[in-house]
Amino acid sequence: MMKNSISASKASLVFFLYQMISALDVPLDLSQPPTITQQSPKDYIVDPRENIVIQCEAKGKPPPSFSWTRNGTHFDIDKDEQVTMKPNSGTLVINIMNGGKAEAYEGVYQCTARNERGAAISNNIVIRPSRSPLWTKEKLEPNQVREGDSLVLHCRPPVGLPPPIIFWMDNAFQRLPQSERVSQGLNGDLYFSNVQPEDTREDYICYARFNHTQTIQQKQPISVKVFSMDSLNDTIAANLSDTDIYGAKPVTERPPILLTPTGTTSNKVELRGNVLLLECIAAGLPTPVIRWIKEGGELPANRTFFENFKKTLKIIDVSEADSGNYKCIARNILGSTHHVISVTVKAAPYWITAPRNLVLSPGEDGTLICRANGNPKPSISWLANGVPIAIAPEDPSRKVDGDTIIFSAVQERSSAVYQCNASNEYGYLLANAFVNVLAEPPRILTPANKLYQVILDSPALIDCAYFGSPKPEIEWFKGVKGSILRGNEYVFHDNGTLEIPVAQKDSTGTYTCVARNELGKIQNEVQLEVKDPTMIIKQPEYKVIQRYGHVSFECIIKHDSTLIPTVIWLKDNDELPDDERFLVGKDNLTIMNVTDKDDGTYTCIVNTTLDSVSASAVLTVVAAPPTPAIIYARPNPPFDLELTGQLERSIELSWIPGDENNSPITSFVIEYEDGLHEPGVWHYQTEVPGSQTTVQLKLSPYVNYSFRVIAVNEIGRSQPSEPSEQYLTKSANPDENPSNVQGIGSEPDNLVITWESLKGFQSNGPGLQYKVSWRQKDVDDEWTSVVVANVSKYIVSGTPTFVPYEIKVQALNDLGYAPEPSEVIGHSGEDLPMVAPGNVQVHVINSTLAKVHWDPVPLKSVRGHLQGYKVYYWKVQSLSRRSKRHIEKKILTFRGNKTFGMLPGLEPYSSYKLNVRVVNGKGEGPASPDRVFKTPEGVPSSPSFLKITNPTLDSLTLEWGSPTHPNGVLISYILKFQPINNTHELGPLVEIRIPANESSLILKNLNYSTRYKFYFNAQTSVGSGSQITEEAVTIMDEAMASRQVDIATQGWFIGLMCAVALLILILLIVCFIRRNKGGKYPVKEKEDAHADPEIQPMKEDDGTFGEYRSLESDAEDHKPLKKGSRTPSDRTVKKEDSDDSLVDYGEGVNGQFNEDGSFIGQYSGKKEKEPAEGNESSEAPSPVNAMNSFV
Repeated sequence: MMKNSISASKASLVFFLYQMISALDVPLDLSQPPTITQQSPKDYIVDPRENIVIQCEAKGKPPPSFSWTRNGTHFDIDKDEQVTMKPNSGTLVINIMNGGKAEAYEGVYQCTARNERGAAISNNIVIRPSRSPLWTKEKLEPNQVREGDSLVLHCRPPVGLPPPIIFWMDNAFQRLPQSERVSQGLNGDLYFSNVQPEDTREDYICYARFNHTQTIQQKQPISVKVFSMDSLNDTIAANLSDTDIYGAKPVTERPPILLTPTGTTSNKVELRGNVLLLECIAAGLPTPVIRWIKEGGELPANRTFFENFKKTLKIIDVSEADSGNYKCIARNILGSTHHVISVTVKAAPYWITAPRNLVLSPGEDGTLICRANGNPKPSISWLANGVPIAIAPEDPSRKVDGDTIIFSAVQERSSAVYQCNASNEYGYLLANAFVNVLAEPPRILTPANKLYQVILDSPALIDCAYFGSPKPEIEWFKGVKGSILRGNEYVFHDNGTLEIPVAQKDSTGTYTCVARNELGKIQNEVQLEVKDPTMIIKQPEYKVIQRYGHVSFECIIKHDSTLIPTVIWLKDNDELPDDERFLVGKDNLTIMNVTDKDDGTYTCIVNTTLDSVSASAVLTVVAAPPTPAIIYARPNPPFDLELTGQLERSIELSWIPGDENNSPITSFVIEYEDGLHEPGVWHYQTEVPGSQTTVQLKLSPYVNYSFRVIAVNEIGRSQPSEPSEQYLTKSANPDENPSNVQGIGSEPDNLVITWESLKGFQSNGPGLQYKVSWRQKDVDDEWTSVVVANVSKYIVSGTPTFVPYEIKVQALNDLGYAPEPSEVIGHSGEDLPMVAPGNVQVHVINSTLAKVHWDPVPLKSVRGHLQGYKVYYWKVQSLSRRSKRHIEKKILTFRGNKTFGMLPGLEPYSSYKLNVRVVNGKGEGPASPDRVFKTPEGVPSSPSFLKITNPTLDSLTLEWGSPTHPNGVLISYILKFQPINNTHELGPLVEIRIPANESSLILKNLNYSTRYKFYFNAQTSVGSGSQITEEAVTIMDEAMASRQVDIATQGWFIGLMCAVALLILILLIVCFIRRNKGGKYPVKEKEDAHADPEIQPMKEDDGTFGEYRSLESDAEDHKPLKKGSRTPSDRTVKKEDSDDSLVDYGEGVNGQFNEDGSFIGQYSGKKEKEPAEGNESSEAPSPVNAMNSFV
C-alpha cells in the first residue's frame, strides 16, 4: 500500500490563507498608531509564591509609551518599590519573592500604549492569586448501612482558586475502584447505588488537588460498615425500625431512585463553546443502568461522549442549537425513573466582524465595522484612544452609526486608535483598530528574485506582499516583458499573491509583480521552478518468513534530479529497533535471523524538501516447518451444495469441502437467506463438525430459503460458498402469539393494549393480523374482540378509571389462527387521588428530628397504583429571631403503604408546618390540612468571632460576636483562660460566666509578658455550644527585659554556664560506662511520666440521634500554640482549618505518585513553616518535590 503525504506547496497554501485574513501590517519605518501585540489573559490566576508578570507589549512609530490603571484609577508604579516595568515594554513585574504579598495586588489592571498618533488599550486583566485553603475540621460519624441500601459519602472540599481536582483513595494511597455501582459524582461525592459487604472499610479518604500551588489536601478518613439483616442485633434493629431509610422488613431488590439530581426536573445554563456536563446517579438493586435522550431531537453526533459509566453526559463545544430538554432514564428489572434537565445555552459575545486596521490616504473614505453576536445580544460601544467616543475630541471626518464608524475625506489629524467593546452579562470583547492617514507610494515587501519551488500538478503560490496609501493595484506578468496574466488558470488574491492551482512544467519561469497608485509605481521579479514528483516505483511487498530466516523489503524510488531524497524505515509507525540484525541499504531493508518480535508492518518513507511519499508491507513470522516448507492458510470455500429430502418443516443440505490448505477444517457454518422477507441478508442457521458434510435443517413455513456454507480452520474462515438453489416452504397457521402483551391506560377513561409484533418469518403465511380481546376482571363474562392489521397497539376507549382487565392477543393469517394465547392482567388509566390522608400527627423527638403519623387513604380513592406518600414540610420562622425568611419547602417520599416517617435535619427552636399527600402513577392527591409543630431549644453554634485587642502590662480587652445560630435563648457566655509558659505547658484554668447581653470584657490583673490561651462559648438552657479559642500576650516590661540582657552578658554568668556544661559532660560519661556494664534505667517509667498530653483516649459515641460535640476539636482547643505561630494582627478567630496534608506524612524520604494517582515510596521531607506576618493566610503549605503526578 502507498500513500502521499501533504506536499510543501499545499502547506504553503494553508499558511497563505491564514495570512489573507490577518490585519493589514504597516511597515515599522512609517508613522503608525500603537498596536497591542501581547497581553496577559483576562482572568489571570497567579501563583502567590512567585513574582507576578502582567504582560503588555505594543508596536508603533514612534515607539509607544506605556501606562497602567488599577481598579479604574492611575497606577503609579514609581511609588511602589515592589513594581517595575520592563525596558522598552509595558510589561509589569511585581516582586513577590522579595517580601511582596500577592493578595495586596489583587485587582483589575489595564494597559495603555500611546504615541503621537493615538492610544491602544489592553483588556481588563483581573489578577487573582491562587488559593488552596485547608480542610475544615469536622467529626465524621461512622456510616452503618444495611446491605443493598444506597449511600453517599460527602467530600465537601474547601473552595479554592481555581477549584481543586477531587479523587478518592485509601490509606495505602491506592485509587478506590469505581464501577456502575460505585462512582464519584461531579461534585466530588462518592455514590453507592447499593452497598455490598465488600464496601466495609475505615479508610475512604477524599483528596483535593490544587494544581496552581501543587498542593494536595486530604479529608479525614470516613468509615463505612455494611450489615446484613441476619447480623443486626436487636438493639440496632430497634433503632432503625422508625426511620424512613430502614424498614422493619429486609430489603432485597428495589426499583431505581435518583440520588442526584433530585426531583423530576431541573435547569442548567451553559455558555456557548463550553463543555456541557449533565449527571444522573441512581440508587437501586440490581444496580440501575443509565440511558440519555434529548426530547424532540437527537444527541449531537461527534460531540457527545458518555463518562462515569454513562452517568455523565458530556457535549463539547455547545451552541444555541443544543438547548432543550435532556432526559436521563435509570432502569433495572424492577422499573425505571427519570429526570429531565432543561438546558439553556447562553453566549458571551463573539465576533461576526471584528474591526480591522484602516490605512487611508488624505481625502479618502473608509469604515470601521464592529459586529458581534451573543445571547443576550451584546451592546456595542466605541472608544477613541481609550476614551468613550461621546466625550472624545471631535473629528469632522468621523460619524458613528451603531456598530459602524464612517470616515469621509480624512486628514492626517484623523489618525487614531478606536476601540470597540461588545458586552453582555456573560462577558465582553475588546478590539483595537487604528485609522492611519498616510500618503505613501507603493512598496513591494517580497524580496527580489525570490525562488519558489513546487511539485508538478500541485498549487503554486507566488507572493507579492505590498504596502502603499492609497492602496496600490497589483498586476502580474510572466517574463520581464510578457503580457498581463488573466484567465481561469490563475487566481489573484487581495494580498497580492498569485495562485496557479495546477502547476505544469511550462509554468516554470520569471514572474513580475507591478504595484501602482497615484503616488508612484514599483515592480518585483520572482522565479518559479516546477519539479517532478517523488515516486516509489518498486514498493515493499507482503512477506511470510520462517523463524530464523532472512527477509528483505525493497523501496526503489524515482525523484527530481535537483532534489535530494532521504529514506526512513519504520516498524509499526515507530523507529526501527536498535539491533544490528536490521540492515538499511540504499534501496532496501534487510532483517537477519528473523524472530517472532519482528512480526509487524514496515513502512518506507521518502522525503524531499517539497514532498513526501510512503509505502508499507506486512511481515508475518511463522514457525520453521519440515522441508519442504508448508504454507498454512484459510480453507477454500465448500462447493457443490445440494438440497435433498424436501419436507414442509425440514430439508437435507450436503456439500463438498474445499482445500483445507494444510490446516484441518474444524467446523462448517451454515447460513440462510430469506428471499421473501429479507433478500440479501444472511442469518446464522447452525454449525457442524468439520468431519460432517451433510446436515438436516429445520425450516419455518412461508420462507424462501437459500443456503451457503463457510469452512473454518485454525487460520480462519473461508469465503462463503456459492448459494444453494432456493426452496419455498408452504404457508401454515402461526405457531406463536405476540409477546410482551401489556395493558396500561394513558388517560383515565382508556386502556392501551400493546404487544411485540411477530417477525416476518414468524408469520408462517400471508395476511398477518392480530385478534385483540379484553374484558373487565370479575365483572364481564364475555370477551370483547377486534381484529387489527399488523400493528402493535390498540386503544380501548370509554373505560372506568383504574379497573383491572383481562387481555389476550392472538396472531392469525390467511390460513388460520395461532394457538390460544395466555391471558394477562392490565389496568385502565389512572386519575389523581381524590382524598388527602387524615389524622396527621407530629411527635417531636428532639431539636432536629420529628416523627409524623397519618391514616392511610382508602384504596378506592387512590384511583391508581399506590406509589406512596409525600410529606411537604417547611420552616415558618426561627423562635429566637422572630424574623421570617424565604420559605423553602422540603419533600420526603415514603414508598408503599407506610403510615409514618421521620423528618431529619430540622433546625432547633423553630416553628414548622407540614402536610401529607398520597401519590399514584398519575401524580399527587390533595394535601392534608397544614400541621404546625415546634422544635425545642438546642445548643448554640460557636460565637461568630473573638477578637483580643489593647494589650497592656496586666490587661487584655476581649470582643466577640453572638453565635450565627443561637438555636434557642442565650443565657450566658463562658470564658475560660490559662497562661502558657515558655515550655508550652498550660497553667491553672480560670472560668468566668458573662451575661448574654454583653459583647466585650476587659480582663485585668494579668501577668506582664505572659501568653494566655482563651476558650469561649455560648450557652442556652440546653447546654454549651462549641467553643472557639484564641491566644494573646500581655506587654513586656522594658526595664526587666534590659536587665535580663545585661545579666546574660556578664562574665561570671558565662563562666557559670561553662561549669554546668562540663558537669553534664562528666555525668554523661559515667552513664555511658554504667550502661556498658549492664546498668538499666527506668526509661519506660520516665516516658509514661512525660506522656504526650495530645494523645487522649477517644470516648465512644453513644450512637443516638442526639447532638454531639467533636472530641477531637476539644483536644485541639487545649493544645498550646506551636512554636513560631502567631495570631492574626486583628485578633480575629477564623474557623480552625485542618493542617492535614499529604506533605505532613513523611520526613526526609523521596516519593512521588504515578499518573493514575497511586502512591509509590514516601513523601519527601516537609519544609518548616515560616511564621506569617500581619494577617495569616489560610493557604496550605506547598509540598516539596513534585506532586503533579497526582490527578
